[in-house]
Amino acid sequence: MSDASSENPEARPRPQYGEYATPEEQRARIRRPEVTEALDAGVAPQPEQPAPTPTPAPAAGPRPGALRGPLWDRIITGGLLAYGLVSTVSTIVQLLDFPRYAESAAGVLGVDATYTNLQAGYVWGAAAALVYGIGWLLTALLTWRRLRRGRIAFWIPIAGFVVTALIAGVCVTLALVGDQQFMTAIIGSVPN
Repeated sequence: MSDASSENPEARPRPQYGEYATPEEQRARIRRPEVTEALDAGVAPQPEQPAPTPTPAPAAGPRPGALRGPLWDRIITGGLLAYGLVSTVSTIVQLLDFPRYAESAAGVLGVDATYTNLQAGYVWGAAAALVYGIGWLLTALLTWRRLRRGRIAFWIPIAGFVVTALIAGVCVTLALVGDQQFMTAIIGSVPN
């Protein structure tokens, strides 16, 4: 017994919802819904455009914020900054007790002198300590920025120390000169 729909393909009901579509045709229509719309409207679909060639990914470089530049420079710079931090902290502690700082400096020169201008000593000692702290922080910041750009940076801690020591030295000198008795003992001990 033969069925009329199997003899005449046009008598067969129109497939719905992709029931006669191959898996490849189903995937193509899922990826391109405009093809389904065009076929439903009785219009020939536009051919699929070739996929754009992917642009190659940029070379894996250092992540943002990473330090770049020669390894030797980063090691030397890190060592200088670490040494500067230890030196800065110990100097700040000494400067905050300026009378003892001045007397120990005189002791290094072999002079027995007592610092008596306490008010000026504490003010100028604190100013010098502040200069050392801010100087180290600025030096570290400038060094970090330069290292992030991949530039040679070992010279920045050296230059930062020189500038900071000069400015702090002015503060210490003003405190020492403010005590005439102390300065007389220092100058009097200098051989002719």
